[in-house]
Amino acid sequence: MIVSFEEFAKALNIGDRVMGLDIGSKTIGLALSDTTRTISTPMELVKRTKFTKDANRILDLCQQQRVAGLVLGMPVNMDGTEGPRCQSTRQFAENIGEISDIMVTYWDERLSTAAVTRTLIEADRSRARRKELVDKMAASYILQGALDRLQTMG
Repeated sequence: MIVSFEEFAKALNIGDRVMGLDIGSKTIGLALSDTTRTISTPMELVKRTKFTKDANRILDLCQQQRVAGLVLGMPVNMDGTEGPRCQSTRQFAENIGEISDIMVTYWDERLSTAAVTRTLIEADRSRARRKELVDKMAASYILQGALDRLQTMG
């Protein structure tokens, strides 16, 4: 069920967790909120295979962690337009909606990968280690932005 961010916020109950997704062509970075929806933690990197297998892994984790909704990073272009990656993200959300009733919303992820990469470079991580960490950290960055917005919505 794809909903606006405002609808998403209103539907959450006390103690509900949310999961952030950074959907790439080769991997899906996952991040998880705490039960107060204050802190986002990088969780896992799902190597993309077939949609059903990837979605089942994500939905299994949602069930295990009692996740009430998914926040999908929307890769909007810097000028605000949507390109093919946005279309791919929307299709992923629609496909999730066909197999689950979990709430899904979008969060503008402009510059998330750049910000995370810069942080990892500053932390002196090797190129190989950065490649391994960047997607799940980007998911956490995306989710933290959404969590911060949820906190200001009351």
